[in-house]
Amino acid sequence: MKAIRVHQPGGLEALQLEDIPVPTPGEGQALVRLQAIGVNFIDTYKRAGLYSVPTPFTVGEEGAGVVEAVGPGVTRVKPGDRVVYSNVQGSYAEYAVVPADKLVHIPAGLDPKIAVAGMLQGMTAHYLVYSTYPLKTGETCLVHAGAGGVGLLLIQMAKRIGATVIATASSEEKRALAREAGADYALPYEGFEQKAREITGGKGVDVVYDGVGQSTWEGSLNSLRIRGMLVLYGQSSGPVPPFNPQVLNQKGGLYLTRPSLWHYTQTREELEWRAGDVMRWALEGQLKIRIGAEFPLAQAAQAHRALQGRETTGKVLLIP
Repeated sequence: MKAIRVHQPGGLEALQLEDIPVPTPGEGQALVRLQAIGVNFIDTYKRAGLYSVPTPFTVGEEGAGVVEAVGPGVTRVKPGDRVVYSNVQGSYAEYAVVPADKLVHIPAGLDPKIAVAGMLQGMTAHYLVYSTYPLKTGETCLVHAGAGGVGLLLIQMAKRIGATVIATASSEEKRALAREAGADYALPYEGFEQKAREITGGKGVDVVYDGVGQSTWEGSLNSLRIRGMLVLYGQSSGPVPPFNPQVLNQKGGLYLTRPSLWHYTQTREELEWRAGDVMRWALEGQLKIRIGAEFPLAQAAQAHRALQGRETTGKVLLIP
């Protein structure tokens, strides 16, 4: 089978298309023939060596497809089932072996592309607004990268709850997408903290959901109300530099957390709750999942370039 492998972390050239054997599912595993593969910033972090992964490795950790075979002890899925998963290394390939307890059934009538496009980003948005900082009706949140894969879903979920949403995006085209998703305000990055304070009458926002990191960090802290929370869930512009925790005191007794989806899918029940909500809302038309770009598997490098260059909106997919 074809797979995108990394032998030495680095730039786009580190992504190598190779022929490797189709894996055999072991105890508790299923072999999935992939139909759509999610491309995420964490893939670029691992490719570049920002997150350490033993080499060589197959890139990617999100996919949707059909179960081809199951290993011993598997009863949750069977051959022919349509499934989707995330947080399992090795999805940039034609086939993947996945622990059966990580697989979620795709509802009848839902396109596997939509299922995988909503999986990691959708569950991320879900844990951010329902668990990390549980938004309440009438509160105000600031969502960075509002036209990105997580951002567009975050906006929609926050509006479902009844919050006021301030979004940022780098171009007027992207800000229009954020407004279309329901954002009450869509701002450029320049001076966003001052504008956020104006919008809130000087008080500051209740929470900032920040997947950008380095370039928005200071402004995010400056946007918060007293005892507000900065949820730093990504670093598309680079990692935040070391800082003195006294800064949180000086800026109003702020809260800071750096979560990941893994922390919020610790049990099967939690996984099914988050994935189930996202896919049900998508199927019912209550959640619009935007696929911004599709690339053939062999063009994984182009997909990474587009994602890191902020040339995309919504979800980026690879198609085997």
